[in-house]
Amino acid sequence: MKFANISSVEEISKKHAQIKNANTVHKGKLTALDKAAIWITDHVGSMGFFMIIFCWTAVWLSWNTLAPAIWRFDPYPAFVLWLFISNMIQIFLMPLIMIGQNLQSRHAEIRSEQDFAVNKKAEAEAEAILKHLENQNDLIIQILTKLEQMQGK
Repeated sequence: MKFANISSVEEISKKHAQIKNANTVHKGKLTALDKAAIWITDHVGSMGFFMIIFCWTAVWLSWNTLAPAIWRFDPYPAFVLWLFISNMIQIFLMPLIMIGQNLQSRHAEIRSEQDFAVNKKAEAEAEAILKHLENQNDLIIQILTKLEQMQGK
């Protein structure tokens, strides 16, 4: 019979590597610094952080232009301290954001590899099922042919 060369679903499962949770695999490979970079990237890239920076800038500029002259610590047109601080924020955040994006990119690669493994396994299982169905169809045709021959006699 044709059944000897057809893979069973169990054989396919044994043949393919066990599917792992990509999130767990990725988190297991992260160092403390990687986790800090991702945390910063997640929080800096949020509307909350944008609103904090926007409000701080508005308060800073308002205070140093509208407050009584003796209370201003960085009066117009200088704003040197604010420019220094904003440049420092940019200098420190850009590399951290890039590091976080690289880590998130690695996570995406792990997920895509896992998706590919799942797709290969599903394809092999579907192929095995189709082969079994073809064999069942052949057997049914053989049975029907024998029944017709028996009724014809």
